[in-house]
Amino acid sequence: MTKLLIASRLGLDSPEAAREAPILHDIELELDEGEFVAVMGPSGSGKSSLLHCLSGLERPSRGTVVLCDQELGKLSERKRTLLRRKRTGFVFQFFNLLPDLTVEENVLLPFLIVGEDPAPHRARLDEVFAALDLDDLRDRRPHALSGGELQRASIARALAVRPELLFADEPTGNLASAAGERTMQLLRALNERFQTAILLVTHNPRDAAFADRVLFLKDGGLVQGAELKGEGIDASLVFSRLEELGI
Repeated sequence: MTKLLIASRLGLDSPEAAREAPILHDIELELDEGEFVAVMGPSGSGKSSLLHCLSGLERPSRGTVVLCDQELGKLSERKRTLLRRKRTGFVFQFFNLLPDLTVEENVLLPFLIVGEDPAPHRARLDEVFAALDLDDLRDRRPHALSGGELQRASIARALAVRPELLFADEPTGNLASAAGERTMQLLRALNERFQTAILLVTHNPRDAAFADRVLFLKDGGLVQGAELKGEGIDASLVFSRLEELGI
């Protein structure tokens, strides 16, 4: 199985490093091609910082990250940006759609940013629109969409360039429970359909239960021996593990 992501001895210091504990420490993490991994932790545990370091959005203070066979620390800012744009996708808690563009124009934006003609990818894009139930919303602008529809559009945009790995940072955080559940069902279905690997960071046990593996982040470090994996993961099992760990 191909390793899409390998983090070794990863650490990130606080700006007040001399007085505060590190934001992240001693992170060891691997993610395989097509795998869906969730990192669980409360607010302030370092989840978003971890995702930013793993995706190249932020430079760690120490350790290495190999993303899609590229060691991020050896790449220039420009090369890291190109790697993110061409081989990864992002779904955030805030939808970040451009308000003056239609749904379809927002989804096509990643191609325009890298100067690529989206026409050769039309069949796949149509498949993504259909899978996310967006066909009837192509010509709408963000202000005319519900929260769930906005998130589905942002997922479509993230999948437009056929990324090998999708980074998802609290993707249901701004959604009502029913819309959040549907969003997670769609992410799971898209993972299986397109074999797009997903790294999800979340504080929600229900969201984490959709993953193949669940890791637990506490005080900036992944808790050794706490991982859940395989069939049978559900929200109650994730919640029980959180209680055991005092998270």
